[in-house]
Amino acid sequence: MHVKPVAPALHRVQAAGRRLSESWAGSRRALDVLTALGCLGLMALDLPGLASEDNSLNAPQAAVVLTVGAATLLLRRRAPWLSYVTALLFIGWLHELTLIQFALYSVGRYRGRRAGILATTGYVLFAFALFNLPGWPEERADTLSGFLSLVIPIGVLAAAVGIAAYRHDLVRELAVRRGESAVYEAVEQERRSVARDVHDFVGRELTLLTVRSEVLSMRARDTAHAKDFEELADTARRAHLVLNEIIVQRGERAATPGVDGLPALADESGRAGSPVRLVMDPDVRALSPLRQAAVYRVVQECLTNAAKHARGETIEVSIAADGPQLRIAVSNGLPVRGPVRAPVSAGSGTASMAERVRSLGGTLTATRTHDTYTVVATLPRG
Repeated sequence: MHVKPVAPALHRVQAAGRRLSESWAGSRRALDVLTALGCLGLMALDLPGLASEDNSLNAPQAAVVLTVGAATLLLRRRAPWLSYVTALLFIGWLHELTLIQFALYSVGRYRGRRAGILATTGYVLFAFALFNLPGWPEERADTLSGFLSLVIPIGVLAAAVGIAAYRHDLVRELAVRRGESAVYEAVEQERRSVARDVHDFVGRELTLLTVRSEVLSMRARDTAHAKDFEELADTARRAHLVLNEIIVQRGERAATPGVDGLPALADESGRAGSPVRLVMDPDVRALSPLRQAAVYRVVQECLTNAAKHARGETIEVSIAADGPQLRIAVSNGLPVRGPVRAPVSAGSGTASMAERVRSLGGTLTATRTHDTYTVVATLPRG
């Protein structure tokens, strides 16, 4: 009889366990389940005392009631008031103060400061009213100050921690939205920059086309082709007017330099402490002005990033025209130790750079290893 090896089966079980743990790690549902189980475990420590109290419950019944109460925490994000009301019921019926701590935290965490203060006030007033009922608590030797010294800290601390977590979530969400807004603004700015470049370069060509057509129209005035040249000149003028209407040049900045501006850019980087080795294929100078502007912007952003995160490291810049593709590669080493202070960065430069490349039908990838950082952009030459 053939027996299957045990090792592959164990590997499959381990892989399944890893996939399950990865799917649950950090998930909200998993955190809610762990919270409910933790609350149930703390309440279970008092199970013998609950069963001995005069609440008409035996141990199994008390265990079921506590489980149902802890299960309300599974809905603490959507309905935190459910666990709050259940906790108040537990205080009056079972004299159980564990669930109210989790409930007050949940109200403060997921409903904010006002709700947390309201819930804490209601809890203290409810507990004070119960204290003054005949027969509760049974040991009347407990003074009011002693009772409130237990009740108030429980509620205030739990709600305060929840409110603090709520504010932390708001700050973190605001930071995320600011980052997204910065990236969006950078992308929009790059689109406007591309549009202005299109206006500059295409408008120039349309102007030359219009002038040339008018010259040819004058030369062919007495021929059969005179009307055709006049129509061609009118078409070029209309195209230029449409371009001006779509893309309004506001004179906000100078036109983007081409590849001839890269040596000056490299010199500037070297003076700032990041030397540049620039290797450029001579055929790159034959590219269209729009693609030359894209090359300049990609290299400029890469040099800026290197100056921020790897100052002093040599930057290798390679620009090659390989067949129908233009390849831009910028690589720099990474320092063994990071900067003492983190550089000021909105994190949007790469997004705007990638947007410009994509607008021309290209791709951009950034790869980081333990000692190098490389950006590669490819563009169609045509």
